[in-house]
Amino acid sequence: MAAFDDEIASIKKERKEKSNYLQQTLFSKYAFLNHKKESRSLLDIFNNPAIKPPAGSGDCSAPKLLQHAFLNDLTPICMAEFWWGISPNSAIRKHKNFYPACQGRCKPILTHMLGGIEMDENLLLENLAENQELEIVYEDNVLLIVNKPSEFLSVPGKNISDSVYTRIKEKYPKATGPLIVHRIDMSTSGILLLTKTKEAHKVLQSQFIKRTIKKRYVALLDGDLTENSGTIKLPLRVDLDDRPRQLVDFEYGKNAETNWQIIKKENGKTKVYFYPITGRTHQLRVHAAHKDGLNTPIVGDDLYGKKENRLHLHAEFIEFSHPETNKIMSFTIAADF
Repeated sequence: MAAFDDEIASIKKERKEKSNYLQQTLFSKYAFLNHKKESRSLLDIFNNPAIKPPAGSGDCSAPKLLQHAFLNDLTPICMAEFWWGISPNSAIRKHKNFYPACQGRCKPILTHMLGGIEMDENLLLENLAENQELEIVYEDNVLLIVNKPSEFLSVPGKNISDSVYTRIKEKYPKATGPLIVHRIDMSTSGILLLTKTKEAHKVLQSQFIKRTIKKRYVALLDGDLTENSGTIKLPLRVDLDDRPRQLVDFEYGKNAETNWQIIKKENGKTKVYFYPITGRTHQLRVHAAHKDGLNTPIVGDDLYGKKENRLHLHAEFIEFSHPETNKIMSFTIAADF
């Protein structure tokens, strides 16, 4: 038996080596032009020997259409990609909705292919919070409650440093501890709880972990719901090829649970309360938009629905135990939509 095991191991090793050689050969031959007719292979574009190009790189519509244009001396004027057909099981794609190219596979390729062509400004790099005020709703010796505007980062981002954290840190330079106890999405408005001391941060963070803090969000959904209330349980994980999008994944996703209730219906829209049991990234947005959730995106959701003037999602209510007095405190800030 040992001889057979050794032979099997040897064959598996040989197969793996040949497979890797074939893949590297394909990556080196799969090349893309830019408008100057400069050609670069996938290996050159991703330019990192330790990281293989993701599966499917270069097979999307945008690189193929641009390749055809440059091969035939055509000049791209504008381009937009939309989804046609039913949504996949994991990602959220709505029929006829427009979606940008993915960050993992397409962005490096399109950066090469569109290099040197005059482009519109990237709105994702614009600090939309620059002229917005950060309202402090409540303050005492150990904590703060702020009303975060929509399109305002909770913590510094990769390209934008302006955030709730940086502004509070500047206003209270003697505050100790991490300040931020929890976060809400940049596009979401509403209540954010911060601390001034390490001790208060530890106590409140424990309340979040134990899920004793009560939160309520209000959202406007782009459609009519057939039921009045319910619970959504769809596990989530980040889309590794297209951050910051999230995927529904029953194998590797983290448990995510949301209770919801209709407030009212009007003009083909539905206003609802969301009561998140867990606090996953984009949880409410995905649970609203996914076909196995409410199948109705939040109005203005540029990741999982259609872009409008803003994301109509607001952190309206929070209740917690004060870290020093143990007194139950609650705050409500009504949405402006």
